[in-house]
Amino acid sequence: MERVHVLVCAGTGCTSSQSDVIVEKLNSYVRQFDLDEEVKVIKTGCFGLCQKGPIIAIHPDKVFYCHVTPADVEEIVVEHLYKGRPVKRLELTDIDEETKEKIFDIDQIRFYAKQMRIALRNCGVINPEDITEYIAQDGYHALGKVLESMTPQQVIDIIKASGLRGRGGGGFPTGVKWQFAANQPKGQKYIICNADEGDPGAFMDRSILEGDPHSIIEAMAIAGYAIGANHGYVYIRAEYPIAVERLNIALDQAKEYGLIGKNIFESGFDFDVEIRLGAGAFVCGEETALIASIEGKRGMPMPKPPFPAVSGVWGKPTIINNVETLANVPIIINKGSDWFASIGTERSKGTKVFALGGKIANTGLVEIPMGTTLREVIYEIGGGCPDNKNFKAVQTGGPSGGCLTEENLDTPIDFDNLVELGSMMGSGGMIVLDEDNCMVDVARFYMEFIVEESCGKCSPCRIGTKRLLEMLADVCEGRGTLHTLHELEELSYKIGQTSLCGLGQTAPNPVLSTLRLFRDEYLAHVVKKKCPAGVCKSLLTYSILADKCRKCSLCAKACPTGAISGIPGQTPYVIDPNKCIKCGACMTACRFSAVVRS
Repeated sequence: MERVHVLVCAGTGCTSSQSDVIVEKLNSYVRQFDLDEEVKVIKTGCFGLCQKGPIIAIHPDKVFYCHVTPADVEEIVVEHLYKGRPVKRLELTDIDEETKEKIFDIDQIRFYAKQMRIALRNCGVINPEDITEYIAQDGYHALGKVLESMTPQQVIDIIKASGLRGRGGGGFPTGVKWQFAANQPKGQKYIICNADEGDPGAFMDRSILEGDPHSIIEAMAIAGYAIGANHGYVYIRAEYPIAVERLNIALDQAKEYGLIGKNIFESGFDFDVEIRLGAGAFVCGEETALIASIEGKRGMPMPKPPFPAVSGVWGKPTIINNVETLANVPIIINKGSDWFASIGTERSKGTKVFALGGKIANTGLVEIPMGTTLREVIYEIGGGCPDNKNFKAVQTGGPSGGCLTEENLDTPIDFDNLVELGSMMGSGGMIVLDEDNCMVDVARFYMEFIVEESCGKCSPCRIGTKRLLEMLADVCEGRGTLHTLHELEELSYKIGQTSLCGLGQTAPNPVLSTLRLFRDEYLAHVVKKKCPAGVCKSLLTYSILADKCRKCSLCAKACPTGAISGIPGQTPYVIDPNKCIKCGACMTACRFSAVVRS
């Protein structure tokens, strides 16, 4: 038995920063120093703190190394694993606010202190490619319990009592959804795991599949038993190669151990899982479009009813749950509905995983109990905005969500509170914006995404979002008027009310929330023809302050269009606005703050 386990993040983020090379080097040096019997190097899933990757955690020493490079490996092996002296320069640290001393204990690091990892419970803990490690963490115990001692209705009842709601965005009660399908006549039924994660900046589902794929397989089997389905599909985007590979490995191992397939646990229950790769269409996150894609058709939504629980894939009753929802199922079965229901708020039970990004010190995955405030997430877990910049807003729910401001920071996070504030939880994207973000430009960014991802089936979404984008471009580029703002708002409401599916119905949310909360920025763009954040190039003007100009010519040398003229050492330099392309190269080059932007 090894005395030390070296856990290396092998999620997509850290792998892109050579964590696979780090693993190879660790194994090489461990052999070189004859530590094979004492040290075990384990590839694992995401630790969450992506800002600090690549990451290595060493147990039982409770040492957490960050920003590790292949060049650091020899020092870690020699100093820590061989000599027993942690490499302080690489350790994750925090500052005690009272003593101002560094904190090295992982359990006291603020990023983790307020988190509660349920869906992410095995990510960063086990080797996702080794089924025995999952089993050692009570893996497949819930499936065995269900098949040996519970009826399908009892399974549904425990999920209902837990209060688990869908984590894919809609927040529909999971047990109620299962009940709909269970109530359908006996016959062929299906379970689908929706792993088509399309929100910009969201990677919760990917990380669970990369770090804990067996939990999803186990949950699908439990759901299949509950509703009377013997076949499941995991619909996952092909752009997630690591998740797909580990899911395939997990399926092979589960079949080998008899945990999926025929007569599981000699119970007479059969269940198998098939992987279907999506082409990355955002609209296929909508359940009817996803079903069409699985059937080999173009991924386009269909009117409802009938709902998939009645008529889904191949016209059979189908339950669709996203990855994070399913990840909660085994632990609810193991620990009970009362345990899960004791976490969170009255209407939103359990935890929620968020992909925290944007203008935030600690980007990454965080899992918090429902009811945690936005302020706690952004400032205590996320560390606030870098460089002492002022917080401006947080966009929750991705392209389908809306912005929340400083006055909303003490709002407890749950499904209903965010909707009441004009945003939504969505699948869990949380993008922080600071004083340097232009909110009109933010709305344009999301609308560009929506226009690109619209399936084009219904006119309000296909045509209406394109018109919204054109109007936002007019505002950003100085062509907008007060009438433009009126039309922008009016069209947004019409698109939301008349679109066929959730993509079009929520597409105007970023526009409406920014118009409501940051109308002064829109007015500055259309009345003053200025962008207060200095983002919209068409509305910027660069000039040189004569009294600060040192006549050094650095700005002129940096200008790609020859828009800056002057005589070195003799005359202050000036910018020709007709030639200036507003690239900002002159401001970057100037060492004396003589170039200003207005």
